Amino acid sequence: MQSIKKENYIILKDDKDDAKDFAKFIYGLLDQFKSDNLVIDILKYGKLTLDELLAYLKPSLKHYKNNKSFIIVNDTIVIDDVPEELRVVPTLQEAEDMIQMEEIERDLGF
Repeated sequence: MQSIKKENYIILKDDKDDAKDFAKFIYGLLDQFKSDNLVIDILKYGKLTLDELLAYLKPSLKHYKNNKSFIIVNDTIVIDDVPEELRVVPTLQEAEDMIQMEEIERDLGF
């Protein structure tokens, strides 16, 4: 796994070839990142199945309990298939924008 530290978030990028295993791996590391907003870069996987995407639901829900963002980046997912509990965007720039928006919402108490 690669981790890239940005100003107010960390990008986690898989260097292996299994989207579901990466979700399990991230879940095991969440305590290490509990004070950071996370961007999960899974652009390299291209088309994901719904089953592969749902593997990220458990880590996402756990991370949001810490009042931190968990944004998934993949540009082939049909957004209508994504459960509302998951935040999925097609670009890293949109992930950064979403984190900024969620930070503002948290500051305002939403």
